[in-house]
Amino acid sequence: MSQSPVSSTPILRRTLLWSAVATVVLAVVAGAVGFAVAQGDGLVSGLLGILLAAVFLAITGISILVANRWYGDPIYVQLFFAIVLGGWLLKLGVFIVVMIVVSGQPWIVPMVFFLSIVAGVLMSLAIDVVVLTRMRLPHVSDASLPTEVPEDVAPGARPADRTAGGERADGSDSRPL
Repeated sequence: MSQSPVSSTPILRRTLLWSAVATVVLAVVAGAVGFAVAQGDGLVSGLLGILLAAVFLAITGISILVANRWYGDPIYVQLFFAIVLGGWLLKLGVFIVVMIVVSGQPWIVPMVFFLSIVAGVLMSLAIDVVVLTRMRLPHVSDASLPTEVPEDVAPGARPADRTAGGERADGSDSRPL
């Protein structure tokens, strides 16, 4: 796989990888606590809450990674925001549908379900903080500097705009007074 020119790509990949590992661990814990509290219904509620939290939180990272594939394209900014906003709208729609479907089910233990979602969100936030504080990212990561301009050329003027006497092609003189 080739190196991405966007400096946020390795950070997002690492965050998604750590989140996947932590989700498995958290699913075991939430399933065990749910089972201890309410047997089979608690187990399902805990696992479903962790699954929902992991999916919803991963959609943003995945959408940014997908959008970064168009980096350097003339319409990159428009595509980036369209893809990320589309991911957020997808999350909102899926969340509403899941809550409507799950809310009236007799096999859901509401407190286990709620606490497992909160635990998943807190886990994701903690991973984001750890990954972002440990990554070394230059402050001007994706910027490129303009080419060097000779000292005898005034700022903002191009060398092609000069004549031999220091005058610009349009007849104005750029030499200091």
